[in-house]
Amino acid sequence: MKSARVLPTASTLKNGMVLVAGGYNQNSGFLSSAEVYDPSTGLWTNTGNMSTARSRHTASTLANGKVLVAGGYNQNSGFLSSAEVYDPSTGLWTNTGNMSTARSEHTASTLANGKVLVVGGENIVVLNSHVSYSAYFSSAEVYDPSTGLWTNTGNMSTGRYLHTAPTLANGKVLVAGGYNGISGSLSSVEVYNPSTGLWTNTGNMSTARSRHTASTLANGKVLVAGGFSNVDLLSSAEVYDPSTGLWTNTGNMSTARWYHTASTLANGKVLVAGGKNIVVSSISVYDVVLNSAAMYDPSTGLWTNTGNMNTTRWDHTASTLANGTVLVVGGQNSGGVILSSVELYA
Repeated sequence: MKSARVLPTASTLKNGMVLVAGGYNQNSGFLSSAEVYDPSTGLWTNTGNMSTARSRHTASTLANGKVLVAGGYNQNSGFLSSAEVYDPSTGLWTNTGNMSTARSEHTASTLANGKVLVVGGENIVVLNSHVSYSAYFSSAEVYDPSTGLWTNTGNMSTGRYLHTAPTLANGKVLVAGGYNGISGSLSSVEVYNPSTGLWTNTGNMSTARSRHTASTLANGKVLVAGGFSNVDLLSSAEVYDPSTGLWTNTGNMSTARWYHTASTLANGKVLVAGGKNIVVSSISVYDVVLNSAAMYDPSTGLWTNTGNMNTTRWDHTASTLANGTVLVVGGQNSGGVILSSVELYA
């Protein structure tokens, strides 16, 4: 890439290109810049800057081909309620309606009606010059691309961030796990019904987890993998069945990890790449940044180790391209260096 970046977003456009926006690096701080990757040439091109630098935001590809970014954080404004829309035909960003709540580390799920559901996240509440605390939201908002406005919708029963929120084949949204300040990592799961705007509790995961991944499988089930429980980093994985509302344990990865990515491939398998592990020795505890990758086969419920990335990385992005390859972008390596490097898995 032109700029090294950690915690950006990566969105696959209708033309097959990938838009990477925002993030952070040591030289420039929080980034407003954006770049587009062309798989046909393997080259990056700078495109229009966002009006607001942001990291820990979300990005959603809309039915009209534009991309909505929402929320996040920067050093000047703190937590953000602002949102912007990118038009690939012009390469420019346009400010759109603000969310009612500033938030970062939330999720954004595209609904069947073309609207976007934003859920949860965190902010800092300042009571006075001496007292502040982290707030983990149960609130949710829906963005309507036809009006550019946000509408509050039903609250979850539990506030959370660092959760996952895939859209199911039935159009509902499954919010699983995450973290809040009372319970720590969560095993609870809730389902949002867009037709009613209400949430329903569904079966709990067998293991509380945050900073995990969630992947919708070809059979409509959802695979969650890795993350952090209230005790350990996790190698475990579970599968949710929307028809029963229950979770089933499936094969473990060979390596426990969080801050990784998970990409669903054209053959229905799921590729997990990178992330971090923790090593506990007799004298110290330290992070290990991973370059390893593993492949999950839904037909067997087992994981197989696959080729390692060339670079250790965490808090990167991974995008499945139209040609079936996976584009891994940026992140941070084991030396703490924020990366501009890019890798392809084929």
